[in-house]
Amino acid sequence: MADGQMLIAPDPARDSDPVWDKVKDHVTPAEWALHAPLIAEINALKVQRDAVILAHNYMTPEIFHGVGDFVGDSLALAKEAARSDAKVIVQAGVHFMAETSKILSPDKTILIPDPLAGCSLASSITGADVRLIKQRYPGLPVVTYVNTTADVKAETDICCTSANAVQVVEWAAKAWGVDRVILIPDEYLARNVAAQTDVKIIAWKGACEVHERFTAADIAEIRDAWPGAVVLAHPECPEDVLNAADFAGSTAAMNDYVMKNRPAQVVLITECSMASNIAGEAPEVKFIGPCNMCPYMKRITLEKIRDSLRDMTFEVTVPEDMAERARLAVQRMVDLPPPEKPARYDLVRARGHQVAVEMI
Repeated sequence: MADGQMLIAPDPARDSDPVWDKVKDHVTPAEWALHAPLIAEINALKVQRDAVILAHNYMTPEIFHGVGDFVGDSLALAKEAARSDAKVIVQAGVHFMAETSKILSPDKTILIPDPLAGCSLASSITGADVRLIKQRYPGLPVVTYVNTTADVKAETDICCTSANAVQVVEWAAKAWGVDRVILIPDEYLARNVAAQTDVKIIAWKGACEVHERFTAADIAEIRDAWPGAVVLAHPECPEDVLNAADFAGSTAAMNDYVMKNRPAQVVLITECSMASNIAGEAPEVKFIGPCNMCPYMKRITLEKIRDSLRDMTFEVTVPEDMAERARLAVQRMVDLPPPEKPARYDLVRARGHQVAVEMI
């Protein structure tokens, strides 16, 4: 046995568990001894409560693989909530996601295990801010990222995701007969969208505290140490990060890239847990840092999910008049046809199409 290694005794129950097989490179046997009973208890409570759990891509592996009935990005999860026959939806994610699930599933009980699981981007703008923006730019369509609160969505003409933002912006410009579109609240997403389209973009200075911390220098260091690694970046990152990457796209697009291409070494420029979760499905791929964690996502734990289902806490509600207006903005996006091109950002076009973005 090499120095520093600990001999782990075989455990037939653990070693035959399909969840353990997916998380064993990221969860220690000692941790699993605590997680496994909670996973069993949660899965029993789901049956008792007629509940399903929506697990976002940024959940820790024991949640994502252990108790998530539906996994993916925020909008995909909300759509699954609407399609599900379950009476109770537990949002293993952050608060705006739970609100979106409630908007699309008004007759279901939506729970979030920790009401303080917020979002730096969602908290950067309010519905009152959007009303003032519309006064300043009358007649221009407002495209709002789904990573926003219900009161912001309620003031919006149409929502978008990081996967379809370019398509939505171009649709809104055509539908309104204008050459400028307001795209809020993520400044970096807006700048990266602007590099993909001829539509002029008006943006708000909001940001995800996880993605804005990444730098092009991080990627340069990775390439020096791992010259063969493929770098995938999320469009909430600054433009120079995307310029230094090999591929840019939403969390769903990054997942699809890894699963289809199976690169030997890959770097995901996004929240830490996503790499751990994909690794469970692609064990032959080596995932390399850097790693930035979302402190809000990490407020969701197995213990809190168990307590939420056991005690039916904490219920998320949206006033019906607000939900009705927000639902229209989300539904407009959902009703758009799927993009003709894959949900990725054309980095070649972006490098030759740098355009100015008007900041509000």
